[in-house]
Amino acid sequence: MLKLIQLEIRKNKLFGMLKGVAIAVLLILGFMLLLTYVDAEDGSGRGEFKTYAEMLEGLYILVKVTFVVFASVVLSKLVIDEYKNNTITLLFMYPISRKKLLAAKIIIVFLFTLLSVFISDILIGALLIGINSFTHVIPGQLELTAISGEVVRIGADAIYAAGIGLIPLYIGMRKKSVPATIVTAVLFIGVSSSDFGGFRMSNLVGISIFFSLLGVAIAYLSIRNIEQKDIA
Repeated sequence: MLKLIQLEIRKNKLFGMLKGVAIAVLLILGFMLLLTYVDAEDGSGRGEFKTYAEMLEGLYILVKVTFVVFASVVLSKLVIDEYKNNTITLLFMYPISRKKLLAAKIIIVFLFTLLSVFISDILIGALLIGINSFTHVIPGQLELTAISGEVVRIGADAIYAAGIGLIPLYIGMRKKSVPATIVTAVLFIGVSSSDFGGFRMSNLVGISIFFSLLGVAIAYLSIRNIEQKDIA
């Protein structure tokens, strides 16, 4: 399986997407700095966030939204595009289990999302906290116990996002459409992360776990049923 994953990464030149990830991280950092330090309403120079908790909450939502959509792009490149162009037929002629081949592709998407969310949250969060230690726009300090708790939350969020990033696979494989895959990801993560009068579905652990498991279940069923799928 590891060999298959390595071959898929090289064949699809996925390391080239790291540039896109780096650009996304820089854009998120810039947007978070804008929200933290610019307030056009009162000209005080203080932004939208009054506490570290508010700032980190905003960061986690932005990172999750960005990389779940990014995951749909990777999913489209690895799976949906090959079904759409029928190049998957050639791959299935190789003496390799169809299930293992599809599983390798899905594992890549899952790990890509998990690592992207985890590393981005840690990196951008550390930069924002470090910058604030000099500017003191957000009052107070993060206690060591709070930092360890945030790391645990970041890890959980990364796992949730990795599972959620697989949900568009269902629509993508049914429609054999890259746009449908990406639009599904945008709509789903947009609705789940939106604030409805102070209520946000993604803040409920039970709902996050459910959506993550739903994505994993969709991936599992896709792999299990691959032998019966019509790829014509």
